Amino acid sequence: MTSVSDKPVSLADVLAFYLEAGVDEPLLEQAIDRFAATPPRARVEAVQPTSSAPAPGRVQQAVPVVPDEAQAALARERASRASSLDELREIMANFEGCNLRLTAKNLVFADGNPEADLMLVGEAPGRDEDIEGLPFVGKSGQLLDRILAAIGRDRQSAYIANVVPWRPPGNRKPTPIETEICRPFIERQIELADPKVLVAVGASSAHTLLRTNEPITRMRGNWRTFTTGSGKEIPIMPTLHPAYLLRTPAHKKLVWRDFLEIKARLNS
Repeated sequence: MTSVSDKPVSLADVLAFYLEAGVDEPLLEQAIDRFAATPPRARVEAVQPTSSAPAPGRVQQAVPVVPDEAQAALARERASRASSLDELREIMANFEGCNLRLTAKNLVFADGNPEADLMLVGEAPGRDEDIEGLPFVGKSGQLLDRILAAIGRDRQSAYIANVVPWRPPGNRKPTPIETEICRPFIERQIELADPKVLVAVGASSAHTLLRTNEPITRMRGNWRTFTTGSGKEIPIMPTLHPAYLLRTPAHKKLVWRDFLEIKARLNS
């Protein structure tokens, strides 16, 4: 028999739930027929300015693009131009080929020390990461910090990034084409950071970096190889995501084994 908690739910809890779910507008008294034809615009006789620049004080709206192979090819071309992490960040900040940037608050590029010999790659930012503009800063990030501390590391001795640098609306999973568009950026970021050891944090990261659909439970704990665009091979350890561990704490022992392997490889 299922018991129901008598603890009252506050309005703040309800609003937080809808915010996480991506609800961004209230319900009105009258339902809106979004399929109804809009009234024709009045004809404007005034002479329009010939300049393409927006009028003073007017916010220029970003235009969505069709997410397809053309945008992925554009991302590959742009990423290949970067000769440093700073250049790559600038290129990503100005890249218009991924529509996730239109709903995200911030580009979540990286955190930690880019000179570190250890690099960790997650999937995509969540709400806290989007607000802060840094990866792994929510509850999952706090657990990741404790995992790093257990092997004598912190954010000054590790470099942390995501496969997808913009938060998907409502924390949904990035679509395959969104991931493919962002793939050239994280691959170039890894190449430029040039870590000694790479960690794929979670199934989505491991699937993207290793180009496989193998279950994370089978991959974790086993060393694989990530090959950069220049042909350099970097040992990569797939492991379970901290968010999964928060739901399944009994599996923390598996991640502990993974990070002992990572520590040994770093010290070799």
